[in-house]
Amino acid sequence: MFIFNPKYFYFTVTLFLIEVYIAVFVNESFIRPFIGDVLVFILIYCFVKTFFNIHSSIVALSVFAFSCTIEILQYFNFVNNLGLQKYKILAVALGSVFDWKDIIAYAIGIITVLCLEKLPRKVIAAKSRKATRNCPDVK
Repeated sequence: MFIFNPKYFYFTVTLFLIEVYIAVFVNESFIRPFIGDVLVFILIYCFVKTFFNIHSSIVALSVFAFSCTIEILQYFNFVNNLGLQKYKILAVALGSVFDWKDIIAYAIGIITVLCLEKLPRKVIAAKSRKATRNCPDVK
């Protein structure tokens, strides 16, 4: 169950760097709040898959539930209620404003992850079938 998967580790680091770039240099109304939330969902998914060999759909649904829980807690202003607003990085990471668009972004993230996880298997299977059809029978 516990593993180290370098492929997901590289994805995690790359997505983290993209998120930092967006946070520092992008200041507009679509990429930063919406695409950033889609990417953060995929980032958390890749982070979990880096260390745990768990079926993709279970990880994706778990990350979606976690993300929605954080979003619902934002509705109840939990950062301020717990006195965490003085810890700027934590307050920014957890967020402070509930928005339905964030949940839509997480849903797009889960769909993206599940589609990307299935894509390589389909492509490999199709290539394998094609290669097998073109091979003569060996007796």
